[in-house]
Amino acid sequence: MKAKDLRELVRFSSKAPVHAPVFETERLWSELICLERNQQIGPMEDPGSEVLCTVVAGEVVVQLDRARKRVTQWAVVLVPPDTQLFVTNASDEPAVVLLTAAPPPRVTSGEDPAAAEVAD
Repeated sequence: MKAKDLRELVRFSSKAPVHAPVFETERLWSELICLERNQQIGPMEDPGSEVLCTVVAGEVVVQLDRARKRVTQWAVVLVPPDTQLFVTNASDEPAVVLLTAAPPPRVTSGEDPAAAEVAD
């Protein structure tokens, strides 16, 4: 059995959002994203994956194409395939978001999905 404590993956950087891989299998991909004030991820889009965007801590604005919604801790947003996703920290406090995609998204840039990992 694989198990991880998400708290151990939480790190922040003033330079950019921090991406921390959680699990990746043939059928599922997940990463924890830590956002400081005014940080944003996106656009992200995959034609073949559905994504769950779970707010673990803080408050964010989730934008799907042109629709926006402010969501807080414990909220989950379903992102349909072929939909542009943006996530922006919506408060002065740090925010943590768990993205889970099935099947794993295709990487079109030739980079690892967690390549944007940054540490101060």
